Amino acid sequence: MRIALGSDERTHLTDLLAEELAARGHTVELFGPPVGDPASWPDVAKAVARRVAGGACDQGILCCWTGTGVSIAANKVPGVRAALCGDAEAARGARRWNDANVLCLSLRATAEPVACEILDAWFAAAPDASERENIEKVMRMDGLGPGE
Repeated sequence: MRIALGSDERTHLTDLLAEELAARGHTVELFGPPVGDPASWPDVAKAVARRVAGGACDQGILCCWTGTGVSIAANKVPGVRAALCGDAEAARGARRWNDANVLCLSLRATAEPVACEILDAWFAAAPDASERENIEKVMRMDGLGPGE
């Protein structure tokens, strides 16, 4: 799977995520700054979201201090369903019930072992077919689904 990974800061967590994704066999596209140079979180979120919405990447992962900013910004891109997840159950539910395609994490609050648990849950969960009608309603909000 091709994953777009972006953050407004490069940290131990972002390095761990890149390493974990590669170790799991994913191709990783990195967005954001080198060590010590912060980037604009809206710009990073938009870049990752566009890669996912356009189909160049299968999914995305975004990080900022709280995770909220990148989640808000990514969700402005039609076709993106970004979910801020603080634990494995939230990640599992976001994939299952919301067919989320961008995982957002807090650089401040996400411990490295928890990040690995979140990745496990995110990649193990599949969208629940019974939620398809709801996902299509959300897509119509973006102007992407069949007419109302």
